[in-house]
Amino acid sequence: MIDVYASRREKLLAQLPQDSVVILVGNTEKVRNKNILFPFRQDHDFYYFTGYAEPDAVAILRPDSKQRFVIFNQPNDEYQEVWFAGRAGQQGAVEQYGADNAYDIAELEARLPELMAQRANVYYSDELGRYHHRVFDWLANQRKAAKFDEVKAFRHLINVLPLTQNMRRVKDEHEVSLIRKAVDASVAGHQHLMKMCQPGRTEQQLTAEFYNVISQHGCTDVGYPTIMAAGNNACCLHYSENKDILRDGQMLLVDAGGDYQYYTADITRTYPVNGKFSSEQKDIYQLVLNALDAAITTVNPGASWNSMYPKAMEVLAQGLLDLGIITGSIEQVMEQELYKPFTLHKTGHWMGLDVHDVGAYHQDDGQWLTLEPNMVFTIEPGLYFPRHCEAVDARWRGMGVRIEDDILVTSTGCENLSRKAPRTIKDIESIMGC
Repeated sequence: MIDVYASRREKLLAQLPQDSVVILVGNTEKVRNKNILFPFRQDHDFYYFTGYAEPDAVAILRPDSKQRFVIFNQPNDEYQEVWFAGRAGQQGAVEQYGADNAYDIAELEARLPELMAQRANVYYSDELGRYHHRVFDWLANQRKAAKFDEVKAFRHLINVLPLTQNMRRVKDEHEVSLIRKAVDASVAGHQHLMKMCQPGRTEQQLTAEFYNVISQHGCTDVGYPTIMAAGNNACCLHYSENKDILRDGQMLLVDAGGDYQYYTADITRTYPVNGKFSSEQKDIYQLVLNALDAAITTVNPGASWNSMYPKAMEVLAQGLLDLGIITGSIEQVMEQELYKPFTLHKTGHWMGLDVHDVGAYHQDDGQWLTLEPNMVFTIEPGLYFPRHCEAVDARWRGMGVRIEDDILVTSTGCENLSRKAPRTIKDIESIMGC
């Protein structure tokens, strides 16, 4: 495991001039209320390069030094061990995480001058936090000192995030294996919900059921707030109240993914609460599924990131025309984007440590990014008809349908990682017992 993080650090350092230093700052604990803390979550860039998941840590990376990886962290503490949990301490940072050296975080400012001596380029993130402020204050003081001694102070403060985010956009094999486990656990959760769904149950009950299943499959949390949206609630894209009763005749939209060792899944399925699609529900659902499948066919190495969006919109636009929801020629509909009041969002996003993972979608010249093997992202077309939408017949109102799969780009095309979560009308009705 140490080798995974070491190889990432080496890949980052290989991109930098020799007279550089990288400063990575971890997260601190946050108070929920009084002396109760929120569950700790490490900064994802910090975790990506170190694997270190304790609060209050700073990592120093240097390309031309025997001590290429130095950690400042909290020391071992008997009180901490009694009340909360043990810490790695400085010895653990070296033995468990592969640091070349480690120091007490209290020594940060005192030791930075030595570690940064003769470094012209300081790579640093522009995030804010307790230790970010400490480092920034120290850097500001060094800048002032530079007026009197140019040799001792750095010349360039450079945002490291573009480099780290470009690396995170293409997953390594270790990351892909963890994403698979997150997706597999989430698929099991979605399958279970389809079996449990029936009129009279509540969104909250099903939210708890999903969490229970993914926990049994090794997830420690969800990757984002679960969207359990019955009926018209599905027309609110990030609905999260999850408190309504499921009613006969409604559709249920479930957007939920488990978090497995910091990596998340992001899967959406929509199905009838009573287990049987009505005629109108079938029409809209099948249209969205057709758009999803069409978008997936565009995914292969060398394709444009944006190739999936127009493909999905063409299918949705033609379907809306066929159903009489919009009127005109397909050329007119596409040119004027008459489908947009019902589609509301783009068709996907990167996925990994973050559910909306980091990494640009455009190249430096403004062109859409080209897909590469081991990129992972979602494809998630949807159609939404709020109950107050007078632009459509009453039979369509109060219905929102989104279907979302997790896609891995391969050397020859792509793999739908979430394909085992039922997605066809036949398979959904079958698992729901109809």
